[in-house]
Amino acid sequence: MAKKYNLLIVDDEEPLRVLLESELAESGEFAVDVAADGGEAINKIQGKVYDVLLLDIRMPRVSGIEVLTFVQEYSPTTQVIILTNYADVKTAIQTIKMGAYDFLAKPYDIDELFNTIHRAIERKQLFIDNKLMKSELTRKAGTSELIGQSPPFLKLIESATRFAESDSFVLIQGASGTGKELIATLIHRRSPRNNRPFVAVNCASIPDTLLESELFGHEKGAFTNAVATKQGLVEVAHGGTLFLDEVGDISPAIQPKLLRFLETGEFRRVGGTNLLTVDVRVVSATNKDLREEVKAGRFREDLLYRLNVITLRVPLLKDRKEDIPVLADFFLQRKAKTKQVKRLAPGTLRLLTDYDWPGNVRELEHVLEGAVLLSSGEEIEESDLSMYFHRTERAGTSFETAALSAAGEGGGDKSLEELEKQHIERILRQHNYSRSKTADALGISKKTLYLKIKRYGLKVAD
Repeated sequence: MAKKYNLLIVDDEEPLRVLLESELAESGEFAVDVAADGGEAINKIQGKVYDVLLLDIRMPRVSGIEVLTFVQEYSPTTQVIILTNYADVKTAIQTIKMGAYDFLAKPYDIDELFNTIHRAIERKQLFIDNKLMKSELTRKAGTSELIGQSPPFLKLIESATRFAESDSFVLIQGASGTGKELIATLIHRRSPRNNRPFVAVNCASIPDTLLESELFGHEKGAFTNAVATKQGLVEVAHGGTLFLDEVGDISPAIQPKLLRFLETGEFRRVGGTNLLTVDVRVVSATNKDLREEVKAGRFREDLLYRLNVITLRVPLLKDRKEDIPVLADFFLQRKAKTKQVKRLAPGTLRLLTDYDWPGNVRELEHVLEGAVLLSSGEEIEESDLSMYFHRTERAGTSFETAALSAAGEGGGDKSLEELEKQHIERILRQHNYSRSKTADALGISKKTLYLKIKRYGLKVAD
């Protein structure tokens, strides 16, 4: 069952409050609270994250305008719908300029009220998506799809899908590049929370001094440069899933606060005194052995037990080599965009399947991206991977593959970037420096070629 949306009705007219509360609660979509005046509303907003506020303008002591101003600073993702009399329509229009979503004039048409609330919720989701996208574009890499047919991989997918139905915390363990975030995303999409936010936090990429503020938010003036109140990501994720990536890198100073939040759903913003409560499901991931981290004194044992109610282990690519052909095909199609898709020569596929891939799926993707650039024909030959792999004769084996460093045996004294630059320059010359024809020949998009031309300072005609 989908999570209910938190809704607060603020109006000093008791009959109207009772009527609205009854109508909205009866729908089953909303968890409804009420407040008889602006002061009570502000107190409730300080203790709970609301999706939508139905707010009367004219109230004694603390007006609706004052409540709206407070919401805009304290809880900007909360959508405010103004309730007004016809005489106050001019004022209601002013509240739109202040940030309210919409206004409704009394008496209300109940269908119109529901439609307006639903649109406000959609607007909140867009607001959250846009906010998260800014960080996602700089953080995310690799495929957004789960690709594989091997027994270990299919067993993982089956387990993740089964556990998705519960609200239990999940710990995903696996080496870097295995696709832990994709499993977390699958759990969210198959869960009852799939219509609410999925918020990912890379705990390893945020300095300790900022992680607490990023997670729990901060109050204005809490520290230098805290010029405004900021909602934490736990509030943004309210009703949905919070994904703590690389949770094993959280510092001992933050771990007790995270543990309290996981146990109670309660937290305080940095510099704040009000206790806030949210409802999130936490999925975490790590490439570390947390039990060893506990023994070393770097990770709290009680936090480990709280996080790993359910544990999923993502297999290494070397343990699911049956998936390499389908993964390679997927990456080649994606790298080709609308161009002709390149194929792997039989020897090239053998080379890929014989390698142990210490960087897992992410390494495979990057190797194929480079191979698409370096190959000039319809097939990717073994020679197109020469900068990554080489053959050596060893006793007992016909050959083995090994990753080459940028200045290793396969690449001579030249770096990967230098080899790529020279190859692109050669193809440019072959096509009279035409960007369009060169992109076609390389099997990449014009945008990708343009970025590499800019990077290497190469000459073009169009």
